[in-house]
Order: sequence, then structure tokens, then C-alpha cells
Amino acid sequence: MKKRTFLKTSGLIGIGALLNFESFANQINSISSVPVHDLAADEDFWLTVRNGYRLNPDMVNLENGYYNFLPEQTLGRLIEHIREINYQGSYYMRTVQAERKKAMAAKLAELTGCQSDELVITRNTTESLDIIISGYDWKRGDEAVMAEQDYPSMLSMFRQVARRHGIVNKMVSVPNHPSSDEEIVELYAGAITPTTRLLMICHMINLTGQILPVRKICDMAHAKGVEVMVDGAHAVGHFRFKISELGCDYYGSSLHKWLSVPLGSGLLWVKKEHISKIWPLMAPFEGGEEGIRQLNHTGTHPVYTDLTVEDAIEYYQMLGAERKEARLRYLKEYWTDKVRQMPHVILNTPSDAARSCGIANVGVKGMKPAGLGDILWKKHKIYTAPIDGANVHGCRITPNIYTTTAELDQLVSAIAEMV
Repeated sequence: MKKRTFLKTSGLIGIGALLNFESFANQINSISSVPVHDLAADEDFWLTVRNGYRLNPDMVNLENGYYNFLPEQTLGRLIEHIREINYQGSYYMRTVQAERKKAMAAKLAELTGCQSDELVITRNTTESLDIIISGYDWKRGDEAVMAEQDYPSMLSMFRQVARRHGIVNKMVSVPNHPSSDEEIVELYAGAITPTTRLLMICHMINLTGQILPVRKICDMAHAKGVEVMVDGAHAVGHFRFKISELGCDYYGSSLHKWLSVPLGSGLLWVKKEHISKIWPLMAPFEGGEEGIRQLNHTGTHPVYTDLTVEDAIEYYQMLGAERKEARLRYLKEYWTDKVRQMPHVILNTPSDAARSCGIANVGVKGMKPAGLGDILWKKHKIYTAPIDGANVHGCRITPNIYTTTAELDQLVSAIAEMV
């Protein structure tokens, strides 16, 4: 799409044009007939999306994987919720709080492709998966299998459970560049024994952005009588999938990442037949909910965050899941294609496009990740996440939909200068 044509069609008049949902919907309607992959490379369109964000002009933020901050449209709704809860006070908390949270969970269930009575809103992935790890009915000698590339918080909980219950934790290491799905499946299969009860895997490895073949791993594990817990911290709102099609038993995600819900929002999904055997992390409220919601008691919490789940979903669906995924893939391929053949550059993310989406990790031979990140930040004002461990040595690069190719060109130039 030509810039002049798009501006004429959209009626773009400046930065304020996209700061409410109605205007944003009009912008999206103006490009509804444009093929997704053409739109992914249309910088003029994505600049209009960028106008809906309040960005720090003194930095290039390529560390959106920790926290995808909110576009102004969603932020405006959050502020409205805060004002309304502050206005209603205890009346809201004692009357409709629980029902509204249940309604938000139902919208999440619809988005992620699962049943609403199997999903609850938590505070983040760590809480979600720690509920399962700590609440599992472990017996001394039981085994759990995980990878050194898994998130440290969950690995710590497994170590605590080992000290407390006498279980055995077995560790594998996922290759950064697997030759096939089968290589990964066999890696996990080789660690399973007759006493293995639970297998933890990442949907997308946070260090490198590698997407694992979850369904194939689950089918293998179930054939051996082993349940599977999936860390989907970076999956929801990033690329399209349905939990019901993964074949897993437990799934956790952080909504403040790629779905751009306010901080303090995650989800936990538990296959219905497993709910009753999990001990809650915090004891359920006396006379409170049963089923999946008995795992969800955390006391008084900022309920306006729960309410903003609906608004974040509205923004995501308005933009279009397919459009967002295509743009994130385009951005990742844009900069990795430029640095892949540079001497001394190491890409720790698979080159196969199907094995990643928006996240990638880059290193430079002979340079510590901390040093690489330090130069990118202090000299070029490019903010990244240096990672040095679990067979990954480089900086994680996580653009967002507001990121421009011009900003990624700055990254490429900085890397070229270093090598």
C-alpha cells in the first residue's frame, strides 16, 4: 500500500488519531482488504499503530519480552477501571468482583481455545505453574523432567519440591538448532523412566524464541503415562494456537507480555480431570468457589487489572491475530537476515521460520553477552536482554508491533560495527 493512498483512506491527522478504540477500528477497517503478508511489510500502516503508543524518544526498546506495555487505547480503559473501582469501593468488591473476574476468564478461554471452567486468571506464569508444581501429589522417588532452558522460577520451585518431598529432577538441554521435531521429542523421551510423573516444557523458550513441538511431545509423554505442563509465558497474543489442540495437561501464561494486559495478569489452564488433585498454593476462601477457581484464591488484589483483560483482547482482535503474528515474524526475519552472514555473529534462534516468531537471540564471538548489551545500550541507546547460560550466549531481541524497521536498522548497524 502506498503511503499517500493509506493516509487518504485512513484520514490520519496526527498522533491523536488512534487514541480511542473507535478511531482505531476505523484505521483497521481501511486496510481490511490488504493481504496479511503485504501489510506486514507496510511501514506506513505500522507507523499509525505506533502512534497509539507513548514511547520514550531517548531509547530503542527491543526488550518487549519482559513486559509489552499498553497502547494508549488500552491504557485509557485501565484508568477508567481504576477510577470506577475507586468510586465504588467495597460495594464493588463484595458484590460483583467475583462474577466480573469469571467473565474475564471466560473471554480468555474463548481467545485461547479452551473451556471456561478449566481456566482462571492469575498474576503471571510463575504463579500459574508454581501452583501445579507445589500442589502436585508428589511421592518420594517420583521423577520430574525439565530443561535447563526453562524459566528459573519454575526450576527453583522444582528444587524446593525435591527438598521437601524427595522427588528426583532430571534435566535435559534443548539444542538451539534442532534438526527436526523428532530430535526434540526423543530428547525428552530419553529422560523418561517408569517413575516419571510430570514433564515441563516451554511452548516458546524465553531465551531464544524457539517454539517447541508441543503436541508431539505431549503425545509421546502420554503414551508413557506422563503428564505435561507447558510454560506458555510468551505464547498468548504472540502467535496463534489453541490450548485444546496442544494435548497438554496444564498450561500457564503471562498476559502482560504479548497480549499487553497490565502488569499482574496471567492465566492457568488445568485439564478438568486433574483439577481436584492439585493442592492450591493458597488455601481457598472458606465457602468459596469450587473447581478450577479453588486454585485461584490470592486475597484482595487489584481487580481493575482483571477488567482490562477484556480491553486488551478487544485491541488484539481488532488489530487481528494473523496480522500481528505476520508483523512480528516479518520484523524478526528483517534483522536476522541482515546479520546472519556477518562474520563472528551467532544466531541462537533456529533459522526455520516455523520454529520461532518475533523473538530471536544474537551473540558475537569473543564477546560476553553483558558486554554486547552494554555497548548496545550505552553507545547506541538500544535496550536488550543479555543472556549468558543454558547454552545461550547473546542478547535477546524482542521487537513489538510499534517497532520500526529503521530502529532495527540501527541494531544491524551496531552489530556490524562490533564485528
